[in-house]
Amino acid sequence: MKDRTPKGALLLAFGGADSIESVEPFIRNVLKGRPLSPDLIERTRDRYRLIGGSSPLLDITLAQAKAVAEILSRGEDFYRVYVGMRYWHPFIKEAVKSMLSDGIKEAAAVIMAPFSSRAATGGYLTDVDEALKDCGGALRVGFVRDWHKDPLFTDAIVENLEKELAFFTNPNDALVIFSNHSLPVAALAGDPYVQKITETAGEISKRLSIDYRISYQSQGAGPMEWLGPKTEDVIGEAKKLGKKGVVVVPLGFVADHVETLYDIDMLFKKAASGNGLIFRRSASLNTSLKFMELVANAIKSNMEEK
Repeated sequence: MKDRTPKGALLLAFGGADSIESVEPFIRNVLKGRPLSPDLIERTRDRYRLIGGSSPLLDITLAQAKAVAEILSRGEDFYRVYVGMRYWHPFIKEAVKSMLSDGIKEAAAVIMAPFSSRAATGGYLTDVDEALKDCGGALRVGFVRDWHKDPLFTDAIVENLEKELAFFTNPNDALVIFSNHSLPVAALAGDPYVQKITETAGEISKRLSIDYRISYQSQGAGPMEWLGPKTEDVIGEAKKLGKKGVVVVPLGFVADHVETLYDIDMLFKKAASGNGLIFRRSASLNTSLKFMELVANAIKSNMEEK
């Protein structure tokens, strides 16, 4: 008989506005007191309007949690899977409170971003630590790390990419663009963020005969230097290379949100069209079975190490 003492799993994601009205407070949470211009608020609202008025990120992450829980339920242990967001409801602190009230004593946390870095994902560790201190209670949380190396991650990306490459008579008629979130260059000194992306792209290229480039999107404003090249610039490069089209792969994003549904599906599609290129976009992993198995396996392995 299975031990019914619950173990916890915590899926952590960035968060997104759940309505046009919540766009401004959401951005204020992200900026944490930094100046916020009315223009930025309105431009962001316009993007949300174009993708339907809200981010699907929470619904997708909740669906991922349900799928992971179903996979974990096949084992001997009893798991409850929770969702915590950094910048919108349910906040990480809310998730930790729920875990404590449900009697969870130990848990494994997964940051739902494949390429960790101090600048991009280090805050999740801090937020969880602060939530544990604020909420009290005997709850130990371990973090799953470096799952970008898992073969199931490569398998899931390849599975979706193959579907888009099939649109072309010759796969090399397309330039495959692995798009990732840009970060300030100064924040990456000594950080293996780019190396991790390069490793995963290299593993994918071993499986498929492709001509590919690594690119970055969502660069911030201001005078600081941001990691590049920009995805839209690489699309222009595809034209110069004589390609017939591009396949943009949201490599650094595992769930659909405004940066895939607006930046990739609208802005980058327009950039491809402007260069006379066929545009295809590899689907986000979302609740891909292989990806869900990866997350479940990683949680179980992390718990077994305790």
